[in-house]
Amino acid sequence: MRALLTTEGTRARMSKQRTRDTNVELALRRELHRLGLRYRVHRRPMPAVRREADVIFGPARVAVFIDGCFWHGCPEHATWPRRNAEFWRTKIEGNRARDVETDRLLAAAGWLAVRVWEHEDPVVAANRVRYAVAARRRR
Repeated sequence: MRALLTTEGTRARMSKQRTRDTNVELALRRELHRLGLRYRVHRRPMPAVRREADVIFGPARVAVFIDGCFWHGCPEHATWPRRNAEFWRTKIEGNRARDVETDRLLAAAGWLAVRVWEHEDPVVAANRVRYAVAARRRR
C-alpha cells in the first residue's frame, strides 16, 4: 500500500471537521422548525441501510442530506487538492457514488432523498424540503 502524502497538519485539520450539528445543518433545522416542520435528526431512514440522514421526516418518508461542497464534490465549489490528489479524488468520487447508491436504495423503499449543498441559502433549501414533505403527505 502506498504511503499517504498527507501532512500531520492536514490530518489534524481534517479530523476536526464536524460530521453533525454543523452551522449549515443548524441553520437549515432552525428554518425548518420556523416553517412549522417537525423532524428527527441523524437517523437511518431504513435499518438495513447503514447511512444516516441529517434530517428525517418519517411519516412522509423524506430523508434530507446536507452535503459539504468539498466532501461530496459540489459542481460549483469542489476543489481538488494537489497534495495526495489520487487519494482525495478516489475519496470524493467514492462519496459521490455512495450518495447515488443511497438515493437509489431509499427510492426503491419508497423514500425521497433530498440533497442540500452546504452553500445553499437555508431559507431556499428549507422551502424546497417543505414542498417535498407536503407533496409526500398528500399522497
